[in-house]
Amino acid sequence: MKRKFFTFGLCALLVFGCNKTQQGAAIGAGSGVALGALVGALIGGGKGAAIGAAIGGAVGTGAGVLIGKHMDKVAAEAAQVKNASVEKVKDANGLDAVKVSFDSGILFKTGKYDLNETVKKNLNDFASVLTRNGDCDVQIFGHTDNTGFGAKYTAEQNAEKNRVLSEQRAQSVENYLMSVGVPKAQIKAIHGLGQTQPVGDNTTDLGRQQNRRVEVYMYASEKMIKAAEAGTLN
Repeated sequence: MKRKFFTFGLCALLVFGCNKTQQGAAIGAGSGVALGALVGALIGGGKGAAIGAAIGGAVGTGAGVLIGKHMDKVAAEAAQVKNASVEKVKDANGLDAVKVSFDSGILFKTGKYDLNETVKKNLNDFASVLTRNGDCDVQIFGHTDNTGFGAKYTAEQNAEKNRVLSEQRAQSVENYLMSVGVPKAQIKAIHGLGQTQPVGDNTTDLGRQQNRRVEVYMYASEKMIKAAEAGTLN
């Protein structure tokens, strides 16, 4: 599949503290969950990109359970990476996926997109998680708070500069992960979302800190889905 780089005017690597991962659960019912649909669990409440393999057909309940259990293991591995915040989410097909978040303040200096040297060991460890789980597809999202670049810029110009910075940061993370062994084909896309997807209150220091982040999503590839359907996914 050709890799695409998306930018949005409006959508899984560190937020402090690790969330407990949820246990794998049955996915789908009856005829199963439709695959490839651009509806369902969209990252950013529908404002961004759908995370999930688009292969058509349907995945049955049993396959969904296997994928959930497999993603529990992936999440547990990712949670061992220092400074990584990990949680279980759903992809666009309703299947379990893993979001790994990193605080941009740890990854980058203010207003910069070159990686801090001190965080590279963390990314080395995370790259090992990705390569050990090559049946997971990956997308990377960069986010900022709404702090601008000075009064000489309009609100719209500041928002665009934040979008560009967030994309550059996502690109820096992708470049580094590939430099330490993550296959280029595994990373399906990067996204620069700027200030459009806040998770905290931009009127407070803590909220702005939470909003400055890079997220990496690990989700079921076509290969994983086929293995689950065949009952061979561990």
